[in-house]
Amino acid sequence: MRLRTILTLCALVLLPAAVPAQALYEDADGNEYEFRRHFYVEAGGGMQYTLGETKFSKLLSPNVQAAVGYQLSPLFSVRLQGGGWQSKGGWNGFGNPSLTKEYKFKYVAGGLDAVLNLSNLIWGWNPDRLFNLSAFIGGGANVAFDNGEVNLIAQELAVGLAAPLSDYQLEYNWTGKKVRPFGRAGLQAAFRINDWLAFTIEGNANVLPDQYNSKKAGNPDWYFNGLAGLRFNIGGTSYRTEAAEVEAPAPVPVVIEKRPVDTPQPQPQPQPKPAVTVSEESRLEPIRRDVFFEINSSAIRSYEATKIREIGEYLTRHPKARVSIIGYADAGTGNEAINEQLARARADAVVNALKHDYNIDGERILYDYKGSRVQPFLENDLNRVAICVAE
Repeated sequence: MRLRTILTLCALVLLPAAVPAQALYEDADGNEYEFRRHFYVEAGGGMQYTLGETKFSKLLSPNVQAAVGYQLSPLFSVRLQGGGWQSKGGWNGFGNPSLTKEYKFKYVAGGLDAVLNLSNLIWGWNPDRLFNLSAFIGGGANVAFDNGEVNLIAQELAVGLAAPLSDYQLEYNWTGKKVRPFGRAGLQAAFRINDWLAFTIEGNANVLPDQYNSKKAGNPDWYFNGLAGLRFNIGGTSYRTEAAEVEAPAPVPVVIEKRPVDTPQPQPQPQPKPAVTVSEESRLEPIRRDVFFEINSSAIRSYEATKIREIGEYLTRHPKARVSIIGYADAGTGNEAINEQLARARADAVVNALKHDYNIDGERILYDYKGSRVQPFLENDLNRVAICVAE
């Protein structure tokens, strides 16, 4: 069974109240992003503290952890994690400092965590947020081994004091390999580097049966891990939607009021003079077409080419008509130098189409470009345009 299927099934068991995966975010420039379900991998290392009966510094040991997870929604993910290295124990010899002993043993542990993004829960999903805090809870199996040091301690004490092993609270002493269940919970802070990579700091608490550290204490055993590492989001966490650029609204036709033509009034004579004939060209209605472009592009899309065809047919029907073309770029992206070149390229694209596709003489074409210095539309994305007026 594929890993994604396993993780999804686990999520259905652990997260029955998971919210829908779809989420949208709009940045300050009006760009819209949609949440992307994705896998992620984590790796880190740090220190472990195991509860025991000696100084804090003597119960610290190294620890490493790796995980692979699947982000189901902006709030919820599941991850398979595995880690281990070393745990330590301390025995105080019934309060006698001379009998205080420290020992270490090895372990590996693996399990499944359910993860809740607290930042998205409180403030909503934001793919550009620099800091995210998550809480997790889970469990699995702990395999402990190489427990020879505490066995030697038990033997030395038993021989030296000639007392039963149980008197030294080591009656849970074990040899070989032992597999025990564990539960865990913790917090993880993630500092965003980019859409694919984050630096993580994690703290987790792990609880096991009393037999873990060989001592009989009448309560569960605990160890705590502090880890720093990296998370790699496979495929990124979001993608930018293109709906605003593809579905640009139809241009609003410009209505230019035509001055009335003065018609001579007939003289009070039996035979009035005929009215002056006005030529067809003097009554010509101008037309405007706005050719929209995709971001950072001067390529003419198929449904925008129809507008250029209408300009070309108009100029062909009216040989004395001329066309004015002005290119623009949106102020929300790029910089002034890039936008100046982009606006010029968009105007050139329309000019070349009229010349090559409709055989319009270049002397009948006036063109200019404004970059992003002038914004003809209030909506940022609509200013990726070449405005054409023929009359």
